[in-house]
Amino acid sequence: MESEYLFPRRMDRRQLMQWAAAGAAAVTMGQWAAAAPGDKSVKIGSGAMTFELQPEWGTLPMGMKYGFGCAVVVDSQDRVYVTSRSTSPCVAVFDKEGKLLETWSKDFADSVGYTTQQVASTAHGLYWSKEPEGEFFYFTENAPGNRIYKTDLKGKVLYTLGSVKAESSTSQKFKFDNPTDVAVAPNGDIYIVDGYGSQLVHRFDKNFKHLKTIGGKGTDHGKFNTCHGVWVSTLGSEPEVYIADRANNRLEVFSLDLEYKRTVPGFRLPCCFYQADGHLFVPELGSRVTVLDAKDKVVAHLGDGAGMKPADIPNNPDKFSTPHALTVDSKGNLYVIEWLPYGRPRKFAKVTA
Repeated sequence: MESEYLFPRRMDRRQLMQWAAAGAAAVTMGQWAAAAPGDKSVKIGSGAMTFELQPEWGTLPMGMKYGFGCAVVVDSQDRVYVTSRSTSPCVAVFDKEGKLLETWSKDFADSVGYTTQQVASTAHGLYWSKEPEGEFFYFTENAPGNRIYKTDLKGKVLYTLGSVKAESSTSQKFKFDNPTDVAVAPNGDIYIVDGYGSQLVHRFDKNFKHLKTIGGKGTDHGKFNTCHGVWVSTLGSEPEVYIADRANNRLEVFSLDLEYKRTVPGFRLPCCFYQADGHLFVPELGSRVTVLDAKDKVVAHLGDGAGMKPADIPNNPDKFSTPHALTVDSKGNLYVIEWLPYGRPRKFAKVTA
């Protein structure tokens, strides 16, 4: 079930445009992000945390659609990678202007011994990491696969951790119950949360040597109820590990050695994190995005859609329904994807004074 490439043959932009030419008026999920008739702009937030919706961003050609929104990341060139529980595409790649560059689908399924439907059923986390050797992705695969893949930006598999047939220099067996997210510390240590399963948090060194495990199900500090997301924050004087303890509606903060430090309460089903411009962004499945400063103080609640019904979503582009993941590019633009059957990936441009 290992392969040199997850996505060895991809559709480039030219092929995508040829495919889309026959249906320029294709129905895409962009319609879900569009402003109501007559609206000139849709903004969320206020002050320094004001963002304006870019309603045409993230559209797909005819024949493709997003599934439940899993993850969205940007690389150093502000290329945006969107993953969802879809059979086509598994991953959609956009450039910094919002043009669809390529999509990754069937070859990913072939390379890991799955059908595209099985891929769609297990897709979850995607983490971008800038390391001394270059830029890398860490893909998180839910059960029954229970694997973590480290790849380069073209999808070349460099290491597989989890349920592998045999160990080698690039693969290692490890018992994950249902992993959901990965984070990498400045020293290269890797943190993985078993958020849909054992409620354990695992620490590895940069060579995937297991160092420590904490957690288990519960409400005490150091215990979790859906430890869905993990992040190594560098906003303070020393790096700290943040855990999105989703069903406990809190963030748990630890040292790099996974010693408990403090709890940040008051969240509504927090999912994961992204650090940008001195702030920590937290997508909450409870219909909003919260922004914290370096001292864990709330500086903004964005797009609070509490109480919004599914039928209301298309008519409320300034509200979030179920934010599952987000990222921020080098210009401060915000990208959010939601746990909805059509993903609803959207770009909100940073508004500057």
